[in-house]
Amino acid sequence: MNSSSFSKATSLLEAHNITSNHNPKTSLPEIKPKATQNPIPSRRNFVTTLISTSLALVGLHGDGIGSSSGASVALAESWGTRSFLRERFFEPELSPEDAVARIKQTAEGMHSLREMVDRMAWRYVIFYIRLKQAYLSQDLKTAFSTLPEVRRREYVNIANDLIDNMAEFDYYVRTPKVYESYLYYEKALKNLDDIVAMFA
Repeated sequence: MNSSSFSKATSLLEAHNITSNHNPKTSLPEIKPKATQNPIPSRRNFVTTLISTSLALVGLHGDGIGSSSGASVALAESWGTRSFLRERFFEPELSPEDAVARIKQTAEGMHSLREMVDRMAWRYVIFYIRLKQAYLSQDLKTAFSTLPEVRRREYVNIANDLIDNMAEFDYYVRTPKVYESYLYYEKALKNLDDIVAMFA
């Protein structure tokens, strides 16, 4: 073997070694998970966010404490999920006239709930009646003072039946038992209609 052929062979081998020296670990970039700053929100952050959002909602709708009676009547007529935090935590109790207006609006809302009961949309029905139950008891107590003395005993009996029927309706909707749900829905509607008729 002559030296020139040997040098050619080693130079080919070296060139081959250079190109075939491929390390897969160094050619691909390393992928590491990025650490999040705070993956689980703390209870303090949640409460702070809730309170600041609630205060922002109160700020958007005006001040609840110094508002005029016309504004509070408008709020009583348009109450719902958006005004829940405001009415529950940041406003004083409604006047008896406003409570009567909200009871009448609750009766209208319960009548419009029939379509959801017919469709058996139980989640929506549960949400709706629980939202209404949160106010109804207090509104019935507040509106009590607007009635004359002779009608108060009858009003108390009907109001107690209404609260019981709403609780039973809530229970049977959660079960869900269709016949009993319809039965207590109709009883609650009748009680609400009787109460609204007393205020007319």
